[in-house]
Amino acid sequence: MNDRGRKPQRVTLFQSKQLEALTLISAKSFAILWALGLPLIALAGWNTTDAVTASMLVFVGLLVWILTEYVAHRFLFHWDTNMAAGKWLVFLMHGNHHVSPNDPLRNLMPPIVSIPVGLLVGAICVALVGPAGTWILLGFMSGYVAYDAVHYACHQASMRGSVGQALKRHHMRHHHIDEAGNYAITAIFLDYLFGSAITSVAGKSAARNAARQEPPAR
Repeated sequence: MNDRGRKPQRVTLFQSKQLEALTLISAKSFAILWALGLPLIALAGWNTTDAVTASMLVFVGLLVWILTEYVAHRFLFHWDTNMAAGKWLVFLMHGNHHVSPNDPLRNLMPPIVSIPVGLLVGAICVALVGPAGTWILLGFMSGYVAYDAVHYACHQASMRGSVGQALKRHHMRHHHIDEAGNYAITAIFLDYLFGSAITSVAGKSAARNAARQEPPAR
């Protein structure tokens, strides 16, 4: 259950080179983007509330992200639909990752997706809480960055240590044992809480996984 050492086979999503480039991001670019992005979010929230309230709002944002990570992966990224447009959307968002899980340029969410989503979440937070809602956004986006970093490491690093190995094993089972389970990447306890944990590697449907990985007709 290790993707390292395998030559990545890139899935072409768009015939346009410009559009295709927008679907890719390297680990270095990701690190630079969010090393700048997260402090800028914190700066935007500066002086909007006191330190204790800000810390609580960051924690709320983190909790919201943890639930979002699980729900989005389980119900959106693995949406089972008979609609052709829906099938292609799922493949565009996530199905291509199951076809080529060790492609390092598609193990992280590209900014063409993460930035608009972040702006939308930020707008909702500010609408609900006022300017201090920026701190909720900071917690949400910090959780997202941690999630994507862990996801990248699961596919591209050996992840030593008991925690790292547990995270990697959990996600590799999603890819190689049964994609209808182990949806959480960071908060893996959610799979046990919601009954979607893969507790046995025997008798799982590898054939079903392979069938689901076929790119839908455009």
